[in-house]
Amino acid sequence: MSDNFDPKVKKFTCYKTTKSDEWYARAAKVIPSGVYGHLGPAEGLFTPVNRWPRFSDKAQGSYFWDVDGNKYVDYMCAYGPNVLGYNDPDVDAAALAQAKLGNCTTSPNKIMVECAELLVDTVNCADWAFFAKNGNDATQGAILTARAHTHKKKLIFFNGFYHGVSPIVQKIDYPGVLPEDVANNIYVDWDDIATLRKIVAEDNDIAAVIAQPYDHGNFYDNKYPADGFWQDVRKLCTDNGIVLIVDDVRAGFRLDIAGSDHYFGFEADIICFCKALANGWNMSAFCGKEFLKGAASSLSYTGSYWMSAIPFAACIACINKMKKLDTPKLFRELGTQLTDGLKAAAANNGFNLVVSGAPALFYLRIANDDSLMLHQEWIAECVNRGVFLASHHNHFINASLTSDDIKRSIEICEEAFKVVKKNHPELG
Repeated sequence: MSDNFDPKVKKFTCYKTTKSDEWYARAAKVIPSGVYGHLGPAEGLFTPVNRWPRFSDKAQGSYFWDVDGNKYVDYMCAYGPNVLGYNDPDVDAAALAQAKLGNCTTSPNKIMVECAELLVDTVNCADWAFFAKNGNDATQGAILTARAHTHKKKLIFFNGFYHGVSPIVQKIDYPGVLPEDVANNIYVDWDDIATLRKIVAEDNDIAAVIAQPYDHGNFYDNKYPADGFWQDVRKLCTDNGIVLIVDDVRAGFRLDIAGSDHYFGFEADIICFCKALANGWNMSAFCGKEFLKGAASSLSYTGSYWMSAIPFAACIACINKMKKLDTPKLFRELGTQLTDGLKAAAANNGFNLVVSGAPALFYLRIANDDSLMLHQEWIAECVNRGVFLASHHNHFINASLTSDDIKRSIEICEEAFKVVKKNHPELG
């Protein structure tokens, strides 16, 4: 990819990431992989690496700045926790006010009760709330609750799933995962209600079905469930004493303040939240039906910081502000405005940009190339000019995003299309 200036192609400055390179070299000496997990350059598909920031310096609203001082309009939103805007003044004020009173104390602060009451009042299927820190804590707690209630062991997953990092929800070929960790897992394709019915009819040892509200996996177009699918799954679980768990960690509060199950017209038995709960303050929760409250109470399941008070204050402020702003409606409008503009910019330059999933969690794919390498190249050019996207992950809208942000983003992304087109004359 060339950085030579061509006035017909480029008007936005390409960023340098020299300091990011230096920080990454330091990190690699003391941290496994330098940056581990999905934020690492390898797993995050930061190709080529020198087009991407590895470390940030500050953030505000819809933007973050890397250690080189480059500014990015951020459509990954910290992979979801930024739902209102970085450093939202109302959320942070509530959190800091609570910090003056106390955070981790021997007896939990009463604000935990207020937070649970708000969730029960807000989430359609919730009669109680159990708090933790990460999305993985919530999904694992939900699974343990289902097993404790049913006294059964098997779990049904829909292919393309991601439900955290506990061995039980990982894949057999992942490092450190043993065959016995996943021996009780059953896998079914999305929308394949016939196979699901057959499995349930032949096996009476199924504790739970666990699924995201719609198929928002990586490396492929996201899709909504077929009409009636969730209603069929709900009836099948009810008729057979199976606990229905919805993993709403990514989509929660972005489609519907009452929960994504409510959005799709059914009720989960347990629903799991994390990313949008507290605008970046670290907490998660799983909420459930009254008949599962005793099973949840029986768990030997806790953590050193799971009852810390500051995130509860942030959560209360965040949920109330999302209600006030009607963020699901706002996200649909902003996400549609952005993705319509991106599709038009692609078409202007001979590319077919496929947009899938909910506008609040949109997924992008350039369909001109099955290898996805053109897509990765385009994403890198966008990032290197100040629009932070990910190659093969759904993206996020936050409430601080403005029409000017979207306009500038579309202009940068169109320039990136022009650069990729210029670099690939074989595309015609």
